[in-house]
Amino acid sequence: MDEKPRSDDKAARPTPMMAQYIEIKSANPDCLLFYRMGDFYELFFEDAETASRALGIMLTKRGKHQGADIPMCGVPVERADDYLQKLISLGHRVAVCEQMEDPAEARKRGNKSVVRRDVVRLVTPGTITEEQLLDPARPNAFAALSRLRAGDGAMRYGLACVDISTGAFDVAEVGEAELAGELARLEPREIVAAEAICADAGLTSLLAHLDAPLTALGRDVGGESAARRLLDFFCVATLEGFGALGEAEIAAAAVAILYVERTQKGKRPALRRPSSLRRSATLEIDAATRVNLELTRTLKGERDGSLLATIDMSATPAGARLLAERIAAPSTEPELIAQRLDAVSFFVTAPELRARLRATLARAPDVARALSRLSLQRGGPRDLGNIRAALAAAREIVALFAAQEAAPLVAQEIAELAACDGELERAIATRLADDPPLDKRAGNFIAQGFDAELDEARALRDESRRVIASLQQRYVELAETKQLKIKHNNFLGFFIEVPQAQGERLLRPPFDAVFTHRQTMQDAMRFSTRELAELEAKIASAADRAQERELALFEELAGAVLARAQELQRLAQGFAALDVFAALGELAVKRDWTRPHVDSSLDFEIVGGRHPVVEASLEAQGKIFAANDCDLGDARAGKIAVVTGPNMAGKSTYLRQNALIAILAQAGSFVPAKSARLGAVDRLFSRVGAADDLARGRSTFMVEMVETAAILNCAGPRSLVILDEIGRGTATFDGLSIAWATIEHLHEVNRARALFATHFHELTQLTKRMGRLVNLTMKVKDHAGEVVFLHEVAKGAADRSYGVHVAELAGLPASVVARAHAILAELEAADRRAPVEKLIDDLPLFAHVVTSAPAKDELREALGAIDPDALTPREALAALYELKAKAGGR
Repeated sequence: MDEKPRSDDKAARPTPMMAQYIEIKSANPDCLLFYRMGDFYELFFEDAETASRALGIMLTKRGKHQGADIPMCGVPVERADDYLQKLISLGHRVAVCEQMEDPAEARKRGNKSVVRRDVVRLVTPGTITEEQLLDPARPNAFAALSRLRAGDGAMRYGLACVDISTGAFDVAEVGEAELAGELARLEPREIVAAEAICADAGLTSLLAHLDAPLTALGRDVGGESAARRLLDFFCVATLEGFGALGEAEIAAAAVAILYVERTQKGKRPALRRPSSLRRSATLEIDAATRVNLELTRTLKGERDGSLLATIDMSATPAGARLLAERIAAPSTEPELIAQRLDAVSFFVTAPELRARLRATLARAPDVARALSRLSLQRGGPRDLGNIRAALAAAREIVALFAAQEAAPLVAQEIAELAACDGELERAIATRLADDPPLDKRAGNFIAQGFDAELDEARALRDESRRVIASLQQRYVELAETKQLKIKHNNFLGFFIEVPQAQGERLLRPPFDAVFTHRQTMQDAMRFSTRELAELEAKIASAADRAQERELALFEELAGAVLARAQELQRLAQGFAALDVFAALGELAVKRDWTRPHVDSSLDFEIVGGRHPVVEASLEAQGKIFAANDCDLGDARAGKIAVVTGPNMAGKSTYLRQNALIAILAQAGSFVPAKSARLGAVDRLFSRVGAADDLARGRSTFMVEMVETAAILNCAGPRSLVILDEIGRGTATFDGLSIAWATIEHLHEVNRARALFATHFHELTQLTKRMGRLVNLTMKVKDHAGEVVFLHEVAKGAADRSYGVHVAELAGLPASVVARAHAILAELEAADRRAPVEKLIDDLPLFAHVVTSAPAKDELREALGAIDPDALTPREALAALYELKAKAGGR
């Protein structure tokens, strides 16, 4: 006898809707799935639990699966961007699943048919384009990595940096040692690579300090398939037009394109063709130095208090992004630096023009991001309005400069703006309403009078209220009751509603010939008429026709914009460049900064230099910053300045300010100094401050030594090195020995320009042995037992560090301070009995630089040349005798 199906088998099967959800979720296991259900995006199972915790929304349940309740939460579609922003900021990825057909179409296939749904995009930290989710002043790029082994056996990495929100697409090839520094410069929101690369423990450890999630792709792209992917995406027959791209760069670019295609689900963003970054043309700054100098973020990760936040006076988001890019990668080409400084000088000397330009730019929208949204079919009428406003601003700016003889780079950008086709602006202006909505489905964004068909449909749609009101008045008279109302809902459409008592009358002759009963409520009755039904059909048809026609006109206009995408991208770049030049001019005038001179020498002479961030902070408090000079230039090689002085006297500030002045100068900015003459720095190194890296098993001292090792192994004659308190994290003699040897190596091997702050006063005696070593000290005034820090730098050496005095200021108990003074006096007395000069005379200068090569080990070489698997027994015996003979000769 056949066994009947058990009732719990049926219960275990998911409903058709839940089966569809599970299938789509299984295809996107690494994402939270936003599953469209009418006016909500709903999440189920673990996704619901994760989202409810992250978003702080209620977790409920919907049905059962395999006997257990199904957790569920949801967010309204109209507020989805707010929730996406929070999820993305927490590092989540979201798959957006939309309804791909009208529910009415699904019902035609049967009552139990499910509406077709599919994922239309993946929202990840590095691929967002919505205006509400983006930081206007910060790029929103992702980095794609590829890897190949070079001829010398070393690993080379291809790096592609893509910002979908602006279309920027840059590629580079770097060694493993430079990879972290290059990524630190680019600050990607996300890093993507093949699974094999992501699984490399050494690489993931190297990238651990970056504030960007690492996303693994299923496979790598290389060789012919990489080139083919680029050719297909950009619709070209050859890559020769992209310039000389290396194999690693092409592979990385292909990985980036693969990720774009995977996340955008077939939509093609308006990306520029990949441009190879010439790393030799920019100042190389490693990751540790960027953190130490707080270029774009403070040590706490905040923008406020950084160099960028202090100097950013840009009028546009695009200008702010370009300024950040130039601060992150200053040029090393004196000619380009001079041209940029010429452009800034032009605006410094033209205050009225500068003010008018900045006012016009402030009204110009973010063209690049509006263009990107339109290319991805996420744009709306407001983005078209932004394009119109940008073209109008370009026309105004060109008119501003009509009678001006501008600096070459300024004139070049004006020429780009003048080349914009005015026809596009006129086309948008005649079609688009003055204040278009954000969402194209809101309607009413095509100007009245442009399209007769649209105007006719709108008239019928918009006059429906008047027509309905007139019909209601007629029915009131016909039914002989003023309580009759014509209403509407999504279930019945338009209907007539009267109180229960009046409704009973309408069921009887002669009223029943006109009024048809539809529904009886508790205290009311609802009716319809043939005339009302016909009018409803006309109104619904008119609204549909108006929306359909308006959307068609939108697509036509968006297509016209995208056809000029390259022209508009150049316009966006022109706005950004002009904004940066004018903003730096404004900065120079307001802060009394001066134009630096940058050439190809080894000069480094700053007169009256100030720290830009500290000075701005002091000005806000009504205080004055003490300016100081710095001279590290030498025709043969760089000088090394050993800076001594008390804690809190300003040594670290002095070191940092000179590094920041070099960065500003090479970024094309005026600088906070009376004068500055600099030979272009090719690499900048900084070892300032103390921090551990416990996640990688490194103590504070280990981090200090790793960073110092990187400097000593990489710095060259054109480098600038700033070192603060090398050796302080270990025992006194160990620390002094390391600091001593470091100075000798910098002087004899690296020959770099350097500032070396220390509390090891013994090191000041090295000036007697090293010709390019100079001593500087922070001036202190000792008045009536109180120490006054003057924050002034002078030639000479300090004989005290005043550490006990600083401890007293910090609030150490009086008994501890007194005891520390007593111990210090004893130690200083002992130190005077063993002067350091004798130690210096006894030690040969940098004796460890020249070392003899290790002796040749013939026995090991002979043993290494033997292949045991290839020897016959006789040959093996002969080899053994030969090895014994070599060993016996020792």
